Amino acid sequence: MPSSPFLYSALALAALAVIAPATGAQSAASATSTIAAVTLYPGSATVERVLQVPAGSTQAVFACLPAQLDARSLQVRSASGVRIGEVNVQTVERRIATGCADALDSRIRSAEDDLARAQAEVQALELAQTWLNTQAGAPAAKDGTANAQIGAKADALRRSALNTLTQLHQAQRTLEERQRALERVQAEQGSVQAAEVAVVRVTLATQSDADVRLTYQVRGPSWSPSYRARLDSSSAKVTLERLALVAQTTGEDWRGVALTLSTGQPLTATQGPLPRPWTLDVPPPEPPRPQAEAAMAAMSADAMPAPAAPMLKTMRSAAAPLPSFEPVTTQGAYATQFALPQRVTVPSGGERVTLALGAQSLPVTLLARTAPALEPHAWLVAQLPTLTGDWPAGPIALERDNATVGQGRFDPQASDFERLGLSFGRDDRIAVRSEPVQELTSATGFMSGRSERSIERRFTVENRHPRAITVQVLDAAPVTQNAAIRVQSAYTPQPADTAWGGQPGLVLWQQELAAQASSAFTAKHTISHDKDVTVRERH
Repeated sequence: MPSSPFLYSALALAALAVIAPATGAQSAASATSTIAAVTLYPGSATVERVLQVPAGSTQAVFACLPAQLDARSLQVRSASGVRIGEVNVQTVERRIATGCADALDSRIRSAEDDLARAQAEVQALELAQTWLNTQAGAPAAKDGTANAQIGAKADALRRSALNTLTQLHQAQRTLEERQRALERVQAEQGSVQAAEVAVVRVTLATQSDADVRLTYQVRGPSWSPSYRARLDSSSAKVTLERLALVAQTTGEDWRGVALTLSTGQPLTATQGPLPRPWTLDVPPPEPPRPQAEAAMAAMSADAMPAPAAPMLKTMRSAAAPLPSFEPVTTQGAYATQFALPQRVTVPSGGERVTLALGAQSLPVTLLARTAPALEPHAWLVAQLPTLTGDWPAGPIALERDNATVGQGRFDPQASDFERLGLSFGRDDRIAVRSEPVQELTSATGFMSGRSERSIERRFTVENRHPRAITVQVLDAAPVTQNAAIRVQSAYTPQPADTAWGGQPGLVLWQQELAAQASSAFTAKHTISHDKDVTVRERH
């Protein structure tokens, strides 16, 4: 019986009706979200993911998210034509989650397959070589025909063995290369992936294709600033380079994301402590106790150990903000954000990524600073101008005239930064000599009732540079903290400051030394007090 064309059309439409929903369901299931932007704070990050949903979708699924995400921080945004309903968060095991195997897992499986093939090739060639060895050890045939062919068989066996051994050697080399390739890919994993992942399901309604954006906060990622300073002593300029060290172990790779570094502190307290009321009162008199009870209480008090000293609560100052420094800078009223112009990749697993965030050249004032009473050396110091912008404290690598000096601490926000400057190592062309201290003790006053001690220090500083340089000489002078002790000090030449940096007794001489010139500095201190006074000195 011939089939009707109408029947074929009906069957085709039915098949399309069955296939279309399945195809749509498969498309929705295979859609995965991508990380669009990350705002990184010290100790946490705000991640923004984007998921494309087709028209008619009723649910958006964001899978394979970090299990430690803060569910209270979830925010869902989309175009005005999309209605957002409830948001559900579920934590599941990674091994049963769909689509949580990343590209690195696929590379590892591919490397394992290559290694297995190389091992099979080696084993096959070893088996062939074993068979050849068996043939070579087989007894020769006794008939004359076989004896006549022994030469040809031996030559064929030799050629086969040569080819097999050569191929076996190459196969073993390939096996070693495949093993190293697998180890390299496995090393990229860093730390072990988290056993659990989070899945966020968003109920929605949309009549057109749209992008759904999910924002969440996750603890753990962090960044810290670092610096590099290069001094050109001939031009008296410092090139100051700003860097950021970024690391994260959230379990999700940040690949090609728009990264913004912020000085905000989302993990710190949102409110400071408030003072408690300060009250004064007189305790009421205790009621009289029976004599026996009082005696027992006294005995118990004697037997009990002394109470432990109250624990001192150390108030650690809040860590300085840790901003980044780049072309796109947003100075807010309470925080600063630095948006990197390029897309950044930060893989999960603790790999530290250093980002170069620009550099600037600064004119500096060079000087040689020495404390002759402590050591016979001078140190090259660069005093920087006042820096504008946000500069958090961090480590700094120091270079002087293309030579590495070492590591230091860079904190422009410190109160003494402009005074102390940046030290670029020892200046061996400044000769420092300290003469032996001259000390004399004598008795003075009527009937020798007072004791007097005279201390004299003398230093010499010589400039062996071919150019003039400013020299700072520091020394400590005695400072009395009791009216029973009197101190008189005399200096040659007169120092520029006797309380350098607001510290009484810290003496500073500063002068410019010409090339090949030297200068002497003298400090004489007279300490007097009654003979019955015991003086306690602290240096």
